Amino acid sequence: MKRKTVTAHCLVKNEARFVWFSVMSVINHVDQILLWDTGSRDGTIEIIEEIRKADKNKKIHFKEYGPVDSQTFAIARQDMLEATNTDWLLVVDGDEVWWDDSIRKVVEAIQDDGENLESIVVPTYNLVGDIFHYQEPLAGNYNLAGRRGHLNLRGINRKISGLSSSGVHGVWGWTDENGEMIQDRDSSKITFVDAPYLHATNISRAAKFDLEKDVPKRSKKLKYELGLSFPYDFYYPEVLFRYRPKVVTSPWIKSDYAYKFRAFFETPLKKAKRRLIPSGVGY
Repeated sequence: MKRKTVTAHCLVKNEARFVWFSVMSVINHVDQILLWDTGSRDGTIEIIEEIRKADKNKKIHFKEYGPVDSQTFAIARQDMLEATNTDWLLVVDGDEVWWDDSIRKVVEAIQDDGENLESIVVPTYNLVGDIFHYQEPLAGNYNLAGRRGHLNLRGINRKISGLSSSGVHGVWGWTDENGEMIQDRDSSKITFVDAPYLHATNISRAAKFDLEKDVPKRSKKLKYELGLSFPYDFYYPEVLFRYRPKVVTSPWIKSDYAYKFRAFFETPLKKAKRRLIPSGVGY
């Protein structure tokens, strides 16, 4: 059976806090990474240069793409798709940190059954406040692969007819030749792989907080919430313990008292809303 090739798509802007960990957590498991920056001003590009220096196998394909807003986000993703020549693509944003075993399971699923599958869904731990806390499962509203929760569609087979990037940021997704979202196609061809990653989408990702506003809809993603504590023996992704360049800040920074104070008042309201007004989204 012919080995299937995989390209990771990493489209970033002001991701200095986690981009190094994100890219380095997957680089040994994929064939190439399209790492495109859309106007970072927080040191993200300098960190990417450090990643490229360590990239002995030349897997990183870096590009300063230029500004992207909510309306042009789909165009940028489409350009990445058209620059991809592998069998599969894997979306790996700059706020996603994978366990070795998780990324290995996803790639193994591609190798073992990639001819029959069209897409792969995985679970996530959505961080809130800091790396020591995560959002309660009830907050996960995605409906994918017959499941509901903190989920993301991350693996996509490029053989899907008419595969394209569609929609504005916030309701964006991958569609087929008929404009149908790929997660709504044949359910037998979308699979759930129990391969979670840490998702920092709800916490500050830029090197400086005031640079978050530079990124479309970033401020709306920030959550002031007292999350669940990871247990003391929680096994964090291995990359978080690796030697890192000096330009990469520590991931082990706790939320400050101002955050906790605001979260103390907002958390009960958020939890009440989740229980009284259930909602669900496709992607």
